[in-house]
Amino acid sequence: MSPDLSPMPELRRLRRRREFTYVRDGVTERRKTLVVQARARPGDEPGEHVGEGYTATKKVGGAVERNRAKRRLREAARRLLAQHGRPGWDYVFIAREATLDTGWARLLDDMESALISLART
Repeated sequence: MSPDLSPMPELRRLRRRREFTYVRDGVTERRKTLVVQARARPGDEPGEHVGEGYTATKKVGGAVERNRAKRRLREAARRLLAQHGRPGWDYVFIAREATLDTGWARLLDDMESALISLART
């Protein structure tokens, strides 16, 4: 079986609040370790990149814990989003309390299953 040679989409970080709030009104997949929100970008030309944003509320913990949770989400998304993300869509990954304590394999499984479910919508 030959490897898939289709080019991976470019990943671009969401940085502005309005980008996050726009994605919030899209579809959501919830897992024990994270929440993933996704929404197609508007317009006739949404672009060929995949948008990615990360957030963690104070419920996760103090600043150190929130930053560590977001780092874990960023690394997991770096491994999975290029193959499961849809070009022209934006994704927001929200850390949960379990994001910090759960094993790496479980976090990857949760993110992958959420991205696969979102790709079907």
